[in-house]
Parts: sequence; structure tokens; C-alpha cells
Amino acid sequence: MSSTAENNKRIAQNTMLLYFRMLLMMGVSLYTVRVVLDTLGTVDYGLYNVVGGIVSMFAFFSGTMSSASQRFFAYELGKKDYVQLKKTFSMTLLIYVMLGAIILILAETVGLWFLKHKMTIPADRMNAAHWVYHFSILSFIITMFRTPYNATIIAHEKMNVYAYASIIEAILKLAIVYLLLLFSFDKLKLYAVLMFIVTTLVALIYMVYARRKFEESKFTYYWNTPLFKEILTFSGWNLFGAFASIFKGQGVNIVLNMFLGPVVNAARGIAFQVNGAINQFVQNFMTAANPQIIKYYAANEKKQLNQLIFRSSKLSFLLLFIISMPILLETKFIFTLWLKEIPEYVILFTRLIIINALIDSFSYPLMTAAQATGKIKKYQSLVGGIMMLNLPISYLLLKLGYAPQSAFYTGIVIALINLFMRLNILKGMINLPVLDYSKQVLLRLLFTSLLAYVIPYLLFTNIGFGILRFLIVAIVGVISSCSIIYFIGLTNDEKKYVLQIMANIKNKFHK
Repeated sequence: MSSTAENNKRIAQNTMLLYFRMLLMMGVSLYTVRVVLDTLGTVDYGLYNVVGGIVSMFAFFSGTMSSASQRFFAYELGKKDYVQLKKTFSMTLLIYVMLGAIILILAETVGLWFLKHKMTIPADRMNAAHWVYHFSILSFIITMFRTPYNATIIAHEKMNVYAYASIIEAILKLAIVYLLLLFSFDKLKLYAVLMFIVTTLVALIYMVYARRKFEESKFTYYWNTPLFKEILTFSGWNLFGAFASIFKGQGVNIVLNMFLGPVVNAARGIAFQVNGAINQFVQNFMTAANPQIIKYYAANEKKQLNQLIFRSSKLSFLLLFIISMPILLETKFIFTLWLKEIPEYVILFTRLIIINALIDSFSYPLMTAAQATGKIKKYQSLVGGIMMLNLPISYLLLKLGYAPQSAFYTGIVIALINLFMRLNILKGMINLPVLDYSKQVLLRLLFTSLLAYVIPYLLFTNIGFGILRFLIVAIVGVISSCSIIYFIGLTNDEKKYVLQIMANIKNKFHK
């Protein structure tokens, strides 16, 4: 079997394991949101999302290091330089310690001031909001310190650990739901504490696994100034990109709170929960594909690199399209079935966020390819600069009295602009054939998805509202969409790749 075929098989196997993880977490997430929303109430649920969002604004520090860790670890593995890999891990962990101290100081000063003086929080819930804030900080710090270990696991493509850890995490999150109902203690405070405990336990699982399985993850003090500068320079530009992402996400969430209050935050939080659940299809696939993109670049295998970028972009979009298509049509019925009380705007927010996610799904392999080069100054400054426009434009529109959905329309337009910006930048970085990409990926999938949308849309418009329509649209829609995508949207090589994934799933169940 050729090296490319072996890599394709490995990606397929890892994708299957990550899908198992995704299905488990999606089911638990959607169930717990329903119970937690009902238990906490709309206001407290909105407070948890927006207050936790302040902490997420500091997450861009660790997010940049996470991308850097995965890139440097996978790059050294691609070169088979295991001595340098161990040095890079130790250097990375030291940088995390320094960043942890900086984040803690900023969170307990600037972040706390913002919480007290700028947020729209009912006076009688301010104490509970402080609990959420401090335990969210602790959860974030724990998550940050586990990142180098997670990056090591991903770089080695040992995805089975995620499936096993997810079982434990799912059980613990279900236990949280039970405990919220069992105890009479302030529900919002209790939820923040229990989520911190779950975060800590799951982090320990990943850290212990990595230390036992991979020699390089056993920390030994090592300092190398050139390596420190290289990682920090790479992370610095990633920091700018992550900061732009925060502007788009939690920054807009806070602006919505400032103008419209926590009820709108609750609607946005629920919409993002739905999007996060279905978007795991794409994220899990890319988690499996990312190390190979970086390793192909490190080994200077440009043809295989471009082929994997094309395939990953197509499959990322198609995976998300198949699962999101019935949700886009039957959003109202799903929420009627799922939630006891449907917050205002949640249906429209959900649809707009999913459309934004479909556009962004093309970009995930492009982001990884840019990261692989290590030369990301131009990429991050241009893409990040455009992305940052989300916050001021949304603020201006809300200030002028436009409806809250205007912030989501802004995000969709900017996502489209950034997709084409990424393509043009990568043409210069890795000689990506943009014209071929536009024809084989963008135009082909635009035609395929519009054609695949016809049958479920006709069913949706000609059958009365209810469970029967939902089942018919979901089942017939997915089957017809998969058929159209397979025969029209995929090339012969991509069909073989999909069949390889299906064969791995079949073999797994027959063992």
C-alpha cells in the first residue's frame, strides 16, 4: 500500500473514532442544554453564557499556543526529529506557565472590572455572576495547561483516547444535570462549580495518558532562546488572529448584552450550542486530517498536500451540509420538541449561525495549510483584520437601532470575504491552484448543494407542520442529499476515500 493510501486509511480510521466521540457528545450536549435551560431559567442561562464569554475573551492567549503546539509537534514528527520534538514540548509548556500567570492577572483585574461596571446583570444575580466568572477562569486555566498534552496526542494521531475520555465526560455531564435537580443550592453557582470539576477531571485524563504514552510529554527543564522566539513569533501572529475571532464571537455577544440584555444572550447561547453540536462533524474530521496536512508540508510533498486540502475542504462542507440541511428547514419544530420555553430570536439566530458555519467549513484546511508554513504574518494580519470588523460594524448597527440579527448578517458577509482572502494568500504561500480550487470545490459544491436542497425543500413546503413532516424531511432529505453528493459532488478518488471510511465503520462493528 502506498504512503498516500496508508495516510488516507489512517485519516479514515481516526475520523470514525472522532465521529463516535462527536455523536456521544452531541447527544449529551443537546439533552443537557434542555434540562439546564429549564433548571436555571432563561436569565441565568444567558448570564452563564455571557459571563463565561468574558473569560473566553482571554482564551485567545491559549488558543494561539494551541495552534502553535500542534503545528510544531506535527512538523517535527513529519521530519522524524524526536530529540527536537521533546525540546519543543518542554519549551512550549514553560511558555504556557508564563501565559497562565498573565491571563490570571488580566482576568482578575481588567476582566473583573468589566464584569462589575459594563455588563447588564440584574442586581440580585451579581453575586452568582461572580461565582460563574471565577470558576470559569479556573476552568479555563486548567484547559489551557492540558493543551500541550492534547496537541501531542493529536500530532501522534492517537484519536482513540478522545473516544474513551468522551464517555467519561458524557457520564459526568449527565451527573451534573442530576445534581442540579437534586440540590437546592443556588443553581447557577452549583452549575459553575460542577463544570469546573468536570473540566479538571477530563484534563487529568488527557495529561496522564500523554505522559505515559509519549516520551516527549515528560517535562524536563529546557530553554532555547531562538526556539522561544520562533514559537512566540508564530504565536504572536496567531494571537492577532485569535483576538479577531474573539471580536467576532464573544465580543459581539457582549455587545448584544449591552444593548439587549441576557435574554438575547440566552438565545445566542442556545443557537451556538446547536451549531457546536453539528459542527463537531467538521471539527472531528479536521482533527484527523490536520496532522497529515502539516506532515505533507514538512516532507515537501506538495502534490499530496494540495490534494488533501481540496478533499478536506469538500468533505468538511458536505459533512456539515448533510447534517444541517434538515435542521435549517425544521428549526422551529426541533426547538418546539426540544425546549419547554423557546427564547425569542433563537430560531433565526440558529439558522444564521449554521449558514456562517457552512461558509467557514471551506476554510479549515486552508487555515491549517497556512499554519504549516510557519510564515503567517501576512495571513493573520489580513484575515484577522477583516474579521475584527465584525465587532465595530455590529456595534454601529445595534447603536443605530437595527435588530440583533444584523450582527449575524454581518458575520456571514465577512466570512465570505475572508474565504476568498485566504485562497489568494495561500496561492502565494504554498502555490495553491486557486482557479482549480474554485472550480473543483466551490462551484461544484454550490451546484451540488443547491440540487440536493430541492427535494427536502419541496417536502417541507408541501407537508403540514409536525412530526411526520420532520421525519420525512430528515430521512428522505438526508438519503437524497447523500446520493446527489456522492454521484455528482465527489471525484472518483473522493468516492474511494468515503468508501474506505464506510468500510472501517463496518469492520469496527463486525469485530
